[in-house]
Amino acid sequence: MRPRTTSGAAEAIRSVGAARTMRVRSASAPAPGRPVNEDLVFRFGPLVGLLDGATVPEGFDTGCAHGPSWYVRHLAARLGVAEAARPGATLMSNLAAAILAVRADHGDGCDLDHPGTPSSTVCLLRDGGDQVDYLVLCDSPLVLDDGSRISVVTDDRLDTAMAELRATVAALPAGSGDRATRFRQAVGVQRERMNRTHGYWVAAADPDAAYHAVTGTLPLRGPGALRRAALLSDGASAVVEQFGLLDWAGLLEVASAEGPAALIGRVRAAERDHPDRLRRHKPADDASAVLCEFD
Repeated sequence: MRPRTTSGAAEAIRSVGAARTMRVRSASAPAPGRPVNEDLVFRFGPLVGLLDGATVPEGFDTGCAHGPSWYVRHLAARLGVAEAARPGATLMSNLAAAILAVRADHGDGCDLDHPGTPSSTVCLLRDGGDQVDYLVLCDSPLVLDDGSRISVVTDDRLDTAMAELRATVAALPAGSGDRATRFRQAVGVQRERMNRTHGYWVAAADPDAAYHAVTGTLPLRGPGALRRAALLSDGASAVVEQFGLLDWAGLLEVASAEGPAALIGRVRAAERDHPDRLRRHKPADDASAVLCEFD
C-alpha cells in the first residue's frame, strides 16, 4: 500500500462516494491521577477524529481563559459542523474553517497571538465510499493496513524541533541557570517555533496551520484497499515509539483482537514498570486510540 501523501497541498474539492460500513471502536483515558483528559475522540458520520490537547506546564501563562480540554471539545464540535456543511470539501479546508470558528468561540478576553494559546494535534479519517481521506497534524500518528503491508502516516516536525531544542539547551553554559531556569528557557523556545516555518505546526488559533498538515487518500475497493486504520495520540503510540513493546503490526493486532482499551492498558503497565519510563519527560500521559475496520 502506497498512500498518496502531501504536506500543505493545494486544496481540491472531492466528491463523496456512497456510504459503506466502517466499524469504529475507541478508548481514551487521562493519565493516572489526573482528573481531566486533554485527549478527545469523536465520530460524526463518515468522519472519525482524534485530538490531543497540549498540556500547559505549571506556572506558564497562555494569555487565554481556556485550557486544552476546552479547546479540543470546541475544535471537535466545529469540525463536525464544517463536515456537515461541506461534506465534499477537503479535510484541510474543513479543519481551517473549524480553527477559525474556535477562534471566534474564545471571545474578546483571550490573547490569541500569545505563543502559549491552547493547541491540539489532529488526526482525521473520512470514509468516502470508494476511498478514505486522512489528515495528520503534529504528533498523533495514523497506522494503516491493506492486508499486505502496514504503513504509518506521521508528522515528525515536532520531534525534529524538540531534538534541536534539546541540543540547544544541552549546549548552554554550565552557569546559565538551574534546571528550572533551563526548563523555562526550553518551553519559551518551543513556543516560538509553534506554527512557524522551520518549526512545527499544530491546531491553535491560526487556520493556516491546517494547510501544513500531512494528507492523503487511499482506496477502499480493489487492490490495496484499506482494511484497518488506527488513530493514536502519542500517549498510546508510546507502546511502540517509546517503550518498544510492540511494532505497528502488533499494535493493530492488539487493538483488533483485544480492543483499544487493552492497548491503553499495556501503555499503563509500561508507565509503571518499564525501565525506559524514567527517560520520559512526564511519567504518564493521556492516551487515546481509535480502531476503524472496513468491509
